[in-house]
Amino acid sequence: QVQLVESGGGLVQAGGSLRLSCAASRTIFSFKVMGWYRQAPGNQRELVASMTTGGSTEYADSVKGRFTISRDNAKNTVYLQMNSLKSEDTGVYYCNFQSTWGNIYWGQGTQVTVSS
Repeated sequence: QVQLVESGGGLVQAGGSLRLSCAASRTIFSFKVMGWYRQAPGNQRELVASMTTGGSTEYADSVKGRFTISRDNAKNTVYLQMNSLKSEDTGVYYCNFQSTWGNIYWGQGTQVTVSS
């Protein structure tokens, strides 16, 4: 069983930055896609950013140019750097890893609140 432990959420003013971390309990090379989703109150969970094992990245239009997904293979950790935060970025952020065998794993979620 894979465990994903998230950290880095919090309260920040609009225009500020946060960096989220998602540490996996095993090597991230065993996952074909790693990503971040978010869910605002009353909304469905949506994809924010993702990265494949090969390093290809994808971003939601609403965060392009502001958010960056990256990874540290040695630490089995994926990051989401969030800059120029807006109130509409508020929500619970979840990391999501998909293994090469098709298994899907979720982190516990971390709250991000952006005050305007």
